[in-house]
Amino acid sequence: MKCIFLVALFAFGTTSAQARAADDATQLKQLSQAFSDASASNDTKALDRMLDDRVIFMNESGDIATKKDIVGDAPATPAPKTTNNNVLVQTDWKLELHGNVAVTSFTDNGTFHFHEQVTQARFRSTEVWLKEADAWRMISSQTLALPDAPPAIHLPVTALDEYAGTYSAGADAMVRISRQGDALVSSTNNAKATPLDVEVHDVLFTPSQPRIRRIFERDGNGHVTGFLARREGHDIRFQRVG
Repeated sequence: MKCIFLVALFAFGTTSAQARAADDATQLKQLSQAFSDASASNDTKALDRMLDDRVIFMNESGDIATKKDIVGDAPATPAPKTTNNNVLVQTDWKLELHGNVAVTSFTDNGTFHFHEQVTQARFRSTEVWLKEADAWRMISSQTLALPDAPPAIHLPVTALDEYAGTYSAGADAMVRISRQGDALVSSTNNAKATPLDVEVHDVLFTPSQPRIRRIFERDGNGHVTGFLARREGHDIRFQRVG
């Protein structure tokens, strides 16, 4: 009888733990989306309620913020919703529970209204929540903006031919740009060629690498002499060698 009782007690404890974990998961998913909603509408009272006083917060620009930086002096009533109706909808939501600490990750899909214009943006976040006195509060957050390739423009083939050639940033860094029909392709060190699109005149990009721009340089006669591979404001110069 004692063994049966212990087995039943263990099973009950396991079931209870699973139920608590399921409840925590449901609550955290709701809290996470609520935090995104409050961020989009600047509801500082809601943000104040969900943020731990010791939170370390990094936004998509890399700025570090404290709770006071985020909520300031939280109003007594929720901030009114803006007429812009900005929204952040979470997808790819994941959760790892470690006792009273939870780590979540997700993608915020944002829709932003500016007067009569509408734009979209995506942000990937990792949040850490701490449960104290039966309440979950955020103690850390880090967000990255997910870049999208800009719209491409079309140039006549005569303009595209001006970019075709071989460029070097050193003996082991050779880029060849070629025209195929009415489009450009680029190959680095004889690797498989990839599309190269035009953002504006003399600014090109690879669609799969939206963080990088190739800014072409010309001499006094208008001939292309090379390009700058620019990433996060920093350049690597490629000189035309052929």
